[in-house]
Amino acid sequence: MIPAEQINQILTFPALVDAIEQAFTQDISVPPRLHFDMENPKAARETTLLMMPAWQAGDLAGVKLVTVAPENSKKQLPSIQGIYLLFDVDTGSLKTTLDAPSLTAKRTAAASALASRFLSRPDSSTLLMVGTGTLAPQLIAAHASVRPITKVLVWGRSLAKAQQICQQVAHLAIEVEAIDDLETHIAQADIISCATLSQQPLIFGDWLVPGQHLDMVGAYRPDMREMDDSCLTKARVFVDNFEGALRETGDIAIPLATGVLTKEAIKADLFALSRKEYVIEREQGDITVFKSVGHALEDLAAAKMVYSKL
Repeated sequence: MIPAEQINQILTFPALVDAIEQAFTQDISVPPRLHFDMENPKAARETTLLMMPAWQAGDLAGVKLVTVAPENSKKQLPSIQGIYLLFDVDTGSLKTTLDAPSLTAKRTAAASALASRFLSRPDSSTLLMVGTGTLAPQLIAAHASVRPITKVLVWGRSLAKAQQICQQVAHLAIEVEAIDDLETHIAQADIISCATLSQQPLIFGDWLVPGQHLDMVGAYRPDMREMDDSCLTKARVFVDNFEGALRETGDIAIPLATGVLTKEAIKADLFALSRKEYVIEREQGDITVFKSVGHALEDLAAAKMVYSKL
């Protein structure tokens, strides 16, 4: 079992960003992930079980088993828990197991940074981090590895938790400030990264200004949203993978169902961007949205990177 501490030491940015970009250009088999909502009478919301397999012919295969319990913060437990199993395709033998939450946090942040490298303005210098969970410090570090970030604003429902995130990223030697008012600060940001368990929009199109890039990481269920419809109608929209994004996240599925958004309006996913099948020509005033739902090849790329360093 490779623990979180070792995974965090090995998976650095932007090396992991590069590895995931390469993975999106390779022939990796990824069946649709299995998503089960398990009723939990002890909480107001279900606990979600995710099973995500991926493999490369003749090389390695991986399966991630993860649970998401949204109310775990009340129990002083992480909301995401699980394990990653890495197998040898040739022999079928188990090579190693890895701590899934740390692997997930690293690869999710790297995927967001990869999208930012394609979509955000190259001179983006101010990042607004919305959310104070496990992903927040990883997203800050990942974005700062691909763009010249000099200032980070951190917002959460708890100002104390936002201040804790500031302390966790102090080693980056970037100006970091916890804020308690999202609306009045949002116009200052070049990149807005949002990773929460919110069921209602937190980011509104009326607040946005030209040239911004939105990195939307939360809203992992069809009934959850982090941005309102006008964010989508004002922006050029991209996703990490079409199959998952169209059905798994309320940020995309709900606007599709109501007709606010069409499939054709989603410009490209990370496969097309990484393979140079879609090349964005960004005008200075364009607003871009990247919606991340996660993809098993990202996990496999990260797990292979860890295993290669042992």
